[in-house]
Amino acid sequence: QVQLVESGGGLVQPGGSLRLSCVASETVLARDAMGWYRQAPGKERQLIARLRGGRDPEYADSVRGRFTVSRDNAKNMVYLQMINLKPEDTAVYYCYVRDSTGDYWGRGTQVTVSS
Repeated sequence: QVQLVESGGGLVQPGGSLRLSCVASETVLARDAMGWYRQAPGKERQLIARLRGGRDPEYADSVRGRFTVSRDNAKNMVYLQMINLKPEDTAVYYCYVRDSTGDYWGRGTQVTVSS
């Protein structure tokens, strides 16, 4: 099973930026999906960004234009660059991989946007 470890969360003021990183314990093939979910208090976990094979990145409407997902296949890592953060972006952010054996999530990293 793939194990995922996120890093980079924290407290940031509205309008600020953060970069999340995630490393996978095993090789993730370029054709497999990697991305990010988030879960705010009292809400369901939501897919916000992902990369699949050679396709264009996919984003939730709520983050498009502010978040950028990227990956380094050689390092088995996926990143989420977040700019112009808003209080409603406050959530636990989970790294995600889908390969031929199933779906995997990390334990999450907290992002809090507050003044």
